[in-house]
Amino acid sequence: MINFYYESGVEAIEEDAIVQWIEVVLVSENKSLGELSFILCDDTYLLGINQKFLNHDTYTDIISFDNTIGNCIGGDIFISEERVRENAATYKVEFEEELRRVLIHGVLHFCGYKDKTDEEKEEMRSKENEKLELFHVEQ
Repeated sequence: MINFYYESGVEAIEEDAIVQWIEVVLVSENKSLGELSFILCDDTYLLGINQKFLNHDTYTDIISFDNTIGNCIGGDIFISEERVRENAATYKVEFEEELRRVLIHGVLHFCGYKDKTDEEKEEMRSKENEKLELFHVEQ
């Protein structure tokens, strides 16, 4: 099950299309869906999460808490709409495209992909691009 929650007046997104896409992505990774929650919020809300749970005093676009068990993907993914909008402007892409990239980035972490080293970052970006293509094909 995929849940969407909106904090701090954040606008709703295309939930049905996102759910269908993530289901396709999980099949492509030989994973199953447990309970996955996306919490869309503003910078202040996510900064509070970052400070309280990770002891980081910085803004970020995404924080994920992984509850995956084996191949059953689950967890909570917090996303700052403000950071996503800023990133979209920086990278000169539409907000919806950048949001999908951040959404799938969190899911890919739950699938076991990391992004600490340069090699891991390169693999993560490649996987993000691959999964973004699935959204366009399936919709």
